[in-house]
Amino acid sequence: MDDISNWLAVHWLQIALAIGAGIAIYLALNFLRELVKRVCQREYVPGLVTVAGRAARKTGHFFMMLVAARLVAGYANPPELVLATINFLFTISAAFQVAIWLREIIVGLVERRAGQEGAESLAMAMGIIRILVSVAVFAIAAIVVLDNLGVNVTGLVAGLGIGGIAIGLAAQGIFADLFAALSILFDKPFRQGDVITYDQTTARVVRIGLKSTRLRAVTGERKVISNANLLQKEITGQQRLESKRVKFTLGIVYQTPIELIARIPEILRQVVEVEGQVYVHAGMVAFGTSSLDFELEFDVPDPDDTDYFMSRHRVALSLLRRFNEEGIAFAYPTQTSFTAAPDGQMIMPYPQPAKTTESPARRSARQATSE
Repeated sequence: MDDISNWLAVHWLQIALAIGAGIAIYLALNFLRELVKRVCQREYVPGLVTVAGRAARKTGHFFMMLVAARLVAGYANPPELVLATINFLFTISAAFQVAIWLREIIVGLVERRAGQEGAESLAMAMGIIRILVSVAVFAIAAIVVLDNLGVNVTGLVAGLGIGGIAIGLAAQGIFADLFAALSILFDKPFRQGDVITYDQTTARVVRIGLKSTRLRAVTGERKVISNANLLQKEITGQQRLESKRVKFTLGIVYQTPIELIARIPEILRQVVEVEGQVYVHAGMVAFGTSSLDFELEFDVPDPDDTDYFMSRHRVALSLLRRFNEEGIAFAYPTQTSFTAAPDGQMIMPYPQPAKTTESPARRSARQATSE
């Protein structure tokens, strides 16, 4: 205490100047923090700058005061005890302030990467994400502080590592689904409200949760599947399609004239284009057991904005109408049965021409003429 009293008595002017300089430094840091806060609230500021500003707003007053004290302490020639105290408090405050900055930057980058479309789903995960990030960064900050204070942290680090491995193994299923949920939010293979197909299921995404994704099947059932299991499947998205392909198979009767068969692809093209769809190709593909088989393919543009099913329906009606006008008949499966009479002669399933009976006189005359 005598050293401190002597120091105050001898160096009162240097102490006053150092305090004044410290206050000026503190006010400058506080002004800079407020300036960053106002600048980062403007709409035109890019996302990364906004994240940096969010971290800067979390700068504590205690840290700024210790920064000012640490900068001006040397000018006042303080005793060893005062300087050691300032350095000790500055080390602690700096370590935890850096941890706070890192937490805000990491969480901010997570929110920015997820984007506005994943904001609702991300809000459910942010609580756990913030806890996990906070535990990690503050644990590192505590280890750094202890190490700077001369504490042997080797055993502590080893214990934390073993404990982390044990917790990870015990909750690997939960963490797998959690990271799968983050992958869905970041990579965006699908979004909430999209219609997707996986396995044999077609459903609309209702909610992306931390553990599972909830879907509503097109047949009405509610589906719940874990996020990790869902990402392991092949997912087909049905949203935001530029066009959707329609395929018709048509069977024409064999009795159709060759000239009319040759015109069928052109007739199909005309029907598709009249209905406002995009013709792809059409033609005969096979000789069926009861029909000449044709295939027609066309695209329905902007299926998200147009009624895909009604577009297909209108094309089908136009095909029926045009084929009736052209006299083209659709084939259907047919089967002909042949039976035999008691004398073994074949009884035909359709009428036969009538046979005329030749008289003996006429037969003799015909034979004489041939001779």
